Amino acid sequence: MKKEHQVFAIAEENPVVPGCTISGQLMRGVTVFSLAKGTDISAESYPIPILQVQLRGSSILDMDAPAGSTVKISAGEAVVKPARSDIGVAAKENSVYLEIALGKGDSIMNPIIKEGDVFKLKDLIPYQEGKIVNMDLVNQPSMKFVVMAFDEGTGLSEHSAPGDAVVFALDGKAVIGYEGKEHPISAGEQFRFAEGGLHSVKSDGKFKMALLLVLGN
Repeated sequence: MKKEHQVFAIAEENPVVPGCTISGQLMRGVTVFSLAKGTDISAESYPIPILQVQLRGSSILDMDAPAGSTVKISAGEAVVKPARSDIGVAAKENSVYLEIALGKGDSIMNPIIKEGDVFKLKDLIPYQEGKIVNMDLVNQPSMKFVVMAFDEGTGLSEHSAPGDAVVFALDGKAVIGYEGKEHPISAGEQFRFAEGGLHSVKSDGKFKMALLLVLGN
């Protein structure tokens, strides 16, 4: 998927097909899944933890398949699926989500996140008057996943990033500047920029976002 330089919605770019489950690579280490209502993915186990970010609809996760506890994850929420644990995913309604591979050993995960616990991304950090609040959720040599809260009138001046990145608008509105052009963005939308692309962020009122930065080749 090549959607650099424009606002888009990953869920809309990966529509559900009735009766089918679909998966495809969004970026290195990041896979997007579209599950039609009534479909499921059989229990699988991975040698590394996986961060699931729900973009549309909801999913039911069997965290200890074939028998054990289940959790529901809805749009705007995320969960870290533990390594070496059989986990199945079922869609009671049309569902679109991301799976982000979290590396071995060299991955630093914020202690605020507990494996298996569902959390709402926009609720992890507060707004502070006149400031930008930043929290690293995952930090590893190949990837960073960050949430940020911008108070009204705040922003990031033009800069470039050392890797490919996707901005996820979580709350409110902002304007993304990219290579001299402005792109309004609202909660539920995404913006992708390439390594080295000059970009800025200016809040339009209060604004929260997540940033997924993929580093290296």
